[in-house]
Amino acid sequence: MSNDHELQQRVIDELEFEPSVDSAHVGVSVHEGVVTLTGHVPSFVEKFAAERAARRVKGVRAVAQEIEVRLPADKKTDDDEIAARAVRILDWDIALPYRAVGVKVEHGIVSLSGEVDWAYQRAEAEYDVRKLGGVKAVINDIRIRPRVEAGDVKAKIRAAFERSAELESSGVTVTISDRKVVLGGKVQSWVEREAAERAAWSVPGVVAVEDNIVITRP
Repeated sequence: MSNDHELQQRVIDELEFEPSVDSAHVGVSVHEGVVTLTGHVPSFVEKFAAERAARRVKGVRAVAQEIEVRLPADKKTDDDEIAARAVRILDWDIALPYRAVGVKVEHGIVSLSGEVDWAYQRAEAEYDVRKLGGVKAVINDIRIRPRVEAGDVKAKIRAAFERSAELESSGVTVTISDRKVVLGGKVQSWVEREAAERAAWSVPGVVAVEDNIVITRP
């Protein structure tokens, strides 16, 4: 119990330290290393920043995100305007194939669809739209189009692990099944877990990553 209490305080401190988050209306509870964030914030980008801040804290095993986005009256935007802005910003992003991503907006919730060649492009499209005014949430249904055979995927992931200063790869297991990467094993921090997942997604031909890595408590 005392460990959870100490972790709760560390998460609260991190939220207060994060300049992009107004922590006054964010609640934090912890049970066995699982952090639950509650309350409300005025934008989706701030909700995302609060989750990222919590994940950075040593000892956090998982984050349950229950923060509500409450847009100020002067920040509310019609769905058609949000959709038009989303299409424009995606068209302007040279990292994305032109007109490869579809956009649907309903009650401030943006749904993305379509196909791209790389995982970073899928993430880039979500990053583009989640910072738009009026957005309450983003549903990313963009698919990754497989471009190469996955025979050497495991070797490439291992090499990426070895290059990463953030990750001790000896505790991570990797299995491949039909271009899906399954990560297992144990690491000591959320940073290491995220580094492993980034390495897996960076390999061409990977269409899905199942992250079963366990974070051991310090």
